[in-house]
Amino acid sequence: MGLPLRRGQRYESDPLRGKVVEIDLPEVVAEVKVAFERYERALAANDVVTLNEIFCNDPRTIRYGAAENLYGHAEIAAFRESRSPVGLARILSCTVISTYGRDFAIASTLYSRASAPGKIGRQMQTWVRFTGGWRVVAAHVSMIDEQRPGAS
Repeated sequence: MGLPLRRGQRYESDPLRGKVVEIDLPEVVAEVKVAFERYERALAANDVVTLNEIFCNDPRTIRYGAAENLYGHAEIAAFRESRSPVGLARILSCTVISTYGRDFAIASTLYSRASAPGKIGRQMQTWVRFTGGWRVVAAHVSMIDEQRPGAS
């Protein structure tokens, strides 16, 4: 096992070939944070056009939702079109954006919604930089019972 990586640290991912991946470059983390915040605004506003733009328009794009498995941009877009706009606002916590190199990132967050008391949502998104900007290529959303301090 290697040592923990620090923000902005260079990591030699393939010593035999001399490949180096830079982890959490501040300027790349900032770019992904802007894209992630744009997604959050679009989600809360049910801005389907923007949400569809943010997800990579490709049949390999996947979104595992709380109650659905969606394969390809067409299925994801159809889900967005038919989804109720009620109760989409949420409060985020424990958001972590990790970048690997300049073109790959993972955004992870917890969230709570007034429409789901006693539940905590979990979301992970894989982001890739394409010519047109940062796009989500895979996402996973799930909900679990909220963990109460001292409960086991």
